[in-house]
Amino acid sequence: MTSRIHRLAGLLLVLPLLFAGCAVNPVTGKNEIAFVSESQELAIGKKNYGPYRQAQGGDYVVDRELTRYVQSVGDRIARVSDRRLPYEFQVLNDSTPNAWALPGGKIAINRGLLVELDNEAELAAVLAHEIVHAAARHSAQSMERGVFLQGALVAAGVALGDSRYQDIGMLGANVGAQLTNQKFGRDDETEADLYGIRYMVRAGYDPAAAVALQETFVRLAESKEPNWLAGLFASHPPSRARVIANRAQVAAMGNPGGEIGRERYQRAIARAKRSKPAYEAFDEAQKLVKANKLPQALNKVNEAIRIEPREAAFYSLRGEIRAAQDDERAARADLDRAVALNPDYFRPLLLRGIVRRSAGDASGAARDLQRSVDLLPTAEGYYGLGRVAAVQGRRDQAVNYFRKAATSDSRAGKQAGLQLARLDLEANPARYLSAGLGLTQDGYLVVKVSNKTQLPVADVRVVVGQKVGNGIREQASYRLRRNLPAGRVAQLRTDLGPMNAATARRYGAVVTAARLIDR
Repeated sequence: MTSRIHRLAGLLLVLPLLFAGCAVNPVTGKNEIAFVSESQELAIGKKNYGPYRQAQGGDYVVDRELTRYVQSVGDRIARVSDRRLPYEFQVLNDSTPNAWALPGGKIAINRGLLVELDNEAELAAVLAHEIVHAAARHSAQSMERGVFLQGALVAAGVALGDSRYQDIGMLGANVGAQLTNQKFGRDDETEADLYGIRYMVRAGYDPAAAVALQETFVRLAESKEPNWLAGLFASHPPSRARVIANRAQVAAMGNPGGEIGRERYQRAIARAKRSKPAYEAFDEAQKLVKANKLPQALNKVNEAIRIEPREAAFYSLRGEIRAAQDDERAARADLDRAVALNPDYFRPLLLRGIVRRSAGDASGAARDLQRSVDLLPTAEGYYGLGRVAAVQGRRDQAVNYFRKAATSDSRAGKQAGLQLARLDLEANPARYLSAGLGLTQDGYLVVKVSNKTQLPVADVRVVVGQKVGNGIREQASYRLRRNLPAGRVAQLRTDLGPMNAATARRYGAVVTAARLIDR
């Protein structure tokens, strides 16, 4: 018996290996078991890069030359890396100092980090670190350890943490969000530091900049400045031990020196640094909007626009504020301006679609809302599309949109659930009203009906019978004699019995009819 157990245990250990392959890590040279193939890595990165950039403020388009500059520095590092991938580098319009890498070499760095760096070598240190994370398969390895892989690749929802957009309910299969928010292990960070420094030297940069950068990060982390702690340090925790190790690594390489590129970097970052006060005012305006202090928020966003008049996000927020103040004409003008300045960002399209729907422009609203969910699926976007479809009499499409939105726990998701029940409950009552069975002391079946919606119902009909496959064979039907309020439970005793518990378990119940009260 013991030997059989051992053989079974051994088989269970071997089975996962049947679906994996052996590979040599191109960065470290170590042999590894790879559950996630390179083609899967590339697919994950490609699928999630666009939506996650949208969810993090969108691309920074006010100064497109800055992105081209960052891309050129990234390309210079990528050319000397140990793994050829379709590397991409984007600057995101987010004040949080952060940078991240998806599998397949999709890398992003926030505007908020760029304005804190001093020179091109420091930028090269950040990008080299992220290139190593992608090249050495650190995100894929996390998936293989079971964080994101449970028998197969799991389609997970976006986790935005403190993002200002979490209230609209991101939807979709976006593994990338978790991958960019994950906290890398100590070994991964050590490898990214070590090989990142090597890549810097190969590319001709002074690796001492990587040490100086880590020293700055440690100082900022110890100051407990909340904006920094919520950014880069969440996924790349700094430590004095890392500083010491990096300094020793540079010394072991003979302190080779290399390019610093301070003047070049300062020229490239000049506009972003000049407009930093505008984004600080914008960030403050967003906080005031959340606190429902709209006049103060309007003053702050106007201040931001005076400093940087070509930033779409500022007009988008002002349009949102004016819509909340019922100034629909001014809101529409601001949102038109925002879309014109950045037509490939979901947020102003979403807001303009909502304003258009409110004004009765159903076709215009549908175009804007559809474009917004194409860029980033949100509960708010699908809820708006559902409202438009319902008004236009396209019931089936409205149900489909509401059903997508209702998967979110956001306010829009809850509103969509309500609308979905209004449209679909009478046609498919079992989706919204559950029926379970119990047994009385004298052996008769009792039906418990739960109303899981936010709507009261009446004329509830329940069918009870023995289970057959995934359904039941009708043996009796019963009607509730009273209304069933939203979120409430009702019970009724049947005439099926007497029976014992074993027999009762063969029976099932399903709601087959119900009528909404507030039609």
